[in-house]
Amino acid sequence: MLAQRATQQSLRRLVASRPTLASQMVSRKFAAPMAVMGSSLTYRPVATQNLTPKDSYEILVAQRKNRPTSPHLTIYKPQVPWILSGLNRITGEILSGAVYIFGSAYLIAPLMGWHLDSASMAAAFASWPVLAKIGTKLFFAFPFTFHTINGLRHLSWDLGRTFKNATVIKTGWTVVGLSTASALALALLV
Repeated sequence: MLAQRATQQSLRRLVASRPTLASQMVSRKFAAPMAVMGSSLTYRPVATQNLTPKDSYEILVAQRKNRPTSPHLTIYKPQVPWILSGLNRITGEILSGAVYIFGSAYLIAPLMGWHLDSASMAAAFASWPVLAKIGTKLFFAFPFTFHTINGLRHLSWDLGRTFKNATVIKTGWTVVGLSTASALALALLV
């Protein structure tokens, strides 16, 4: 079907650009019903006008006001798959952002006189109160564990497994439970 349409369009362009006897004969044989009426082409006049950039922008704004808007997330009932999918993206951004920020700080640390070596960071972290240590470790552990475990879940989807509605919900709650438990275990390590 696509090849027929491409052939018809190329024949129409050929006839429109060079209406010679040979091309008219070819067009009558292949594309006559749509493009050629008798021995002459049918043309549709095009009306154009010169617009300033400001006028064309105003027309575009007016057209955008008439476009239908798609339903917003607030009309949908929250479901496990799309909540966890959004959380997976957020945790990925948190992890990659933390790597970029720390990597940049580590690179400029010698120039700024900062001490970001392992010994100084371990000594500074050891001086914190216990709740601050656990909270910080939990803050960094949960995105890592959730993103890792949910990434494995997405890989199983890519393989075509566990992709039915019931199993998607079950594996979603499994990911939440496993990532919370493993994040707490990592945060409570001494």
